[in-house]
Amino acid sequence: MSRFPTPATIDQAPAASRALLRSAAERFGRVPNMALLLSVSPAALQGYLALLTALDGGALGAQTSERIALAVAEANGCQYGLSLHTFRARNGIGLDDAEITANRSGASNDPQADAAVCFAAKLVRRHGAIGDDDLRALKAAGYDDGQIIEIVLHAGLNMLAGLINKVGGTDIDFPLIQPRKAD
Repeated sequence: MSRFPTPATIDQAPAASRALLRSAAERFGRVPNMALLLSVSPAALQGYLALLTALDGGALGAQTSERIALAVAEANGCQYGLSLHTFRARNGIGLDDAEITANRSGASNDPQADAAVCFAAKLVRRHGAIGDDDLRALKAAGYDDGQIIEIVLHAGLNMLAGLINKVGGTDIDFPLIQPRKAD
């Protein structure tokens, strides 16, 4: 149950958040509860959606981005993130159950994506303390410096989303997926 009063509809949100919520509805096919929670602070909603939209135009692609989101949500034990990203992975991105399971384990069945997902999961588990060997492994898998920075930003954005969802107690509005580890 949400810990913050959250608008139930776009029209109940602060006026400065309404256009942003309509944009979120176009992206997700509806307004996710996380966006409604963020709408309480128009600046927070704008910042989150701006980075999400900017990364959409990056070099990683939707499948790798979603794989990273699943790995980070699992590593954070974020029920909302797992539920949302599993739904998107299956229904919007086209990842199969074997791939989703691998992603949640911090891996991928795709060799190149595996390097990115492993790195993102390690980044979360080690709180950013990665080594030169980790960067070399990404480069050996074909990632350039710009793509590595995008991987870090995707991991960070999903960590941020996990924090707001856990602190806010965001009501889950996707089929429920339980984290494998306890909070």
